[in-house]
Amino acid sequence: INRYRNYAGDPAERFEIRPQPATEVSMSKEKKKKKAKHEDAMLILKLYELRREGKLREARDWYASQFFPESIDDFKAVFAQGSPHNAHFRMVVSYWDMAASFAVSGALDPYLLLESSGEMCLVWAKLEKFIAQIRKESRLPEYLRNIEAVINMVDWAPDRVRWVQKRFSVFRAQTTQAAAGS
Repeated sequence: INRYRNYAGDPAERFEIRPQPATEVSMSKEKKKKKAKHEDAMLILKLYELRREGKLREARDWYASQFFPESIDDFKAVFAQGSPHNAHFRMVVSYWDMAASFAVSGALDPYLLLESSGEMCLVWAKLEKFIAQIRKESRLPEYLRNIEAVINMVDWAPDRVRWVQKRFSVFRAQTTQAAAGS
């Protein structure tokens, strides 16, 4: 069963579960995927506990519901000293880069990490288009490389990132229309 068969398509159908015929490609991907261990699950639960901390929860809420960057200038505004959201941004991306580092180093199964929370895909969806420029201008070529690596390690994650990016476009359009109508 492939739960994400329609994930890149119609959002209304994204949670519909349909059987997918086994193919050589899907079977070979499944063979490559290691089985998550009890320790992986315990680490996921610990990461979940950390996400519930008040300041991190506030930062995650801001990032998910209020931060919709359209240009590098949106990031520069957040990075600026004195920006009220500088700490929010840093908390969110450093949390997810830390979690991703566990998967990159082999301490945590990357599939389980992304299966247990789609938030890392949301974080990367907002960063992906701008990461090369952020790295160049900050002179930090390795900045958030763990998030990028995990997205590329999990076969379905790039499709989910693209789906989230499309949803952002729709959300921005709806917000712009609502503001124009007011």
